[in-house]
Amino acid sequence: MDPLESISDVLWRRHANPKSGWSRLLVTPVLLYAVYRRSGKIAALALAFTAVNPVLFSPPADDDAWMTRVVLAERWWIDERGEAVLSRSYPAVLNLLNLPVFAYALLAAYRKRPVRTAVAGLASMFLKLRFVAELVRRYDAERTTPSGG
Repeated sequence: MDPLESISDVLWRRHANPKSGWSRLLVTPVLLYAVYRRSGKIAALALAFTAVNPVLFSPPADDDAWMTRVVLAERWWIDERGEAVLSRSYPAVLNLLNLPVFAYALLAAYRKRPVRTAVAGLASMFLKLRFVAELVRRYDAERTTPSGG
């Protein structure tokens, strides 16, 4: 590792591996299952996986994969654009809306309502994917637009 490279840079680069992004997406149904089953062990494992996920995978060889560009776009959005991921402006509002949807999914799982849990869980995942899809669209457009244009 380059001594001048920050820990944050390393984490972002490794998290840009598509395996990192896609596997993190699966944490939502695992957490909902853990709550539904009342399994603290499964919930702890899912949360631990979320914490270590950015270091599990090597950096991708290129940025061709959509999920790689998702991570690059998130970093661009936060670091270069200085935008919030939770705000009332689009597309961050999708993340903001996702908070109560995911909270409802957790509540439905706790109350053992499988259909409501599944629907709210899918809605939560849809909102997250819609948010990052918009970020990728903007990121890709920025990269293909000539400077000053």
